[in-house]
Amino acid sequence: MWMHAGIKDIIDILLVAFFLYQVYKLMKASGTTVLFTGIIAFIVVWILVSQVFEMRLMGAILDKFISVGVLVLIILFQDEIRRFLFALGSRWQWKIFSNIFKGKNENSENENKYVAPVVLACMNMARKKTGALIVIGQEMDLTVYEHSGEMFNADVNARLIENIFFKNSPLHDGAMIISDNRIKAAGCILPVAQHAVLPKDFGLRHRSGLGMSMETDALVIIVSEERGKISVACQGRLAGNITAEELQQILSGERKVSDFC
Repeated sequence: MWMHAGIKDIIDILLVAFFLYQVYKLMKASGTTVLFTGIIAFIVVWILVSQVFEMRLMGAILDKFISVGVLVLIILFQDEIRRFLFALGSRWQWKIFSNIFKGKNENSENENKYVAPVVLACMNMARKKTGALIVIGQEMDLTVYEHSGEMFNADVNARLIENIFFKNSPLHDGAMIISDNRIKAAGCILPVAQHAVLPKDFGLRHRSGLGMSMETDALVIIVSEERGKISVACQGRLAGNITAEELQQILSGERKVSDFC
């Protein structure tokens, strides 16, 4: 059979492998890899029974389970599926085309515009012990989280950031989302890391920042209201007691959060 496999068959296999890999990443991020393994095992049994051994009765029963099981999975994992579709359609898929028409130096310069005002604002808020939660968007689309707060379209400005997180501001309890060198939203609700083991002096802001970094590729800055310290979360890792210089290095891509964990 493999001797007659054509280009179309190879593309078909690669697409299936890519789809399964993406589903595995989705399940891994939500902590349901055991369920993913069970689903794959059930599909293998279904293919063997219905296609290889051609057991009609057993195949018919498993067919019914498959048709109902798809609906059950959609209901149970609707949030995860939504995030997967957002990630699939996010801007990183098309970034390679935009780079053709833009120079590399121009892109690097634009990407670093927000670094200085964010570092300055975090330094001032840490000194004044003003709590803050700032999400820096990377490649994944964060629209679903932006709509949980008040929408903005403002330049990244240190004074504006400090005013939003001022204790008497109605938006100071939520998160600010910065993407494409613009403040997109403030007062946003982030997913909380439920089962993460954190130090006792880390509060809800730190759990929300860590939870956001576990579900997206965003970089999250947390300023502690009690301790006046800066922490940064990325890819499920949380680094505490970050200095202004270290924060600048992380935001500019010179160093990674894992270097400080």
